[in-house]
Amino acid sequence: MTTKQPEKNWGTMTVGFVHVFVSDFERSLKFYTETLGLVIDYSDGTNWAQFVTGPDVSLAIEKCAPDRVEHGSKLVGRFVGVTLMVDDIGSQYDRLVSAGVKFSGEPEKQHFGGTLAHLHDPDGNVLTLMQEGK
Repeated sequence: MTTKQPEKNWGTMTVGFVHVFVSDFERSLKFYTETLGLVIDYSDGTNWAQFVTGPDVSLAIEKCAPDRVEHGSKLVGRFVGVTLMVDDIGSQYDRLVSAGVKFSGEPEKQHFGGTLAHLHDPDGNVLTLMQEGK
């Protein structure tokens, strides 16, 4: 399959942030920093925090009313499609379970060689932990 490139040079477009919507900002900030171990890059202290999660894309949490709906889907308490890459999924899983984090199940080897586990934040948002296949 060949992808047609634009005829004009419109500049670069990259992904900057991936948002996870939360209902209780303080509780979520504590979870993402103290439990998951993410480092704050910037926070306004009440509604927004972004974390150091890689050179190109930042994970951010944003306070949002739990009943807010866009395009027929609730924004808080859903599968968010965010994957956090880890070096050792077994030790991360054990550490997070010991800290009280709920998972959908134990880490599972996938057909493509990676291993995945789905964790739930305090609002029920589901994030994925992934270790690449060796």
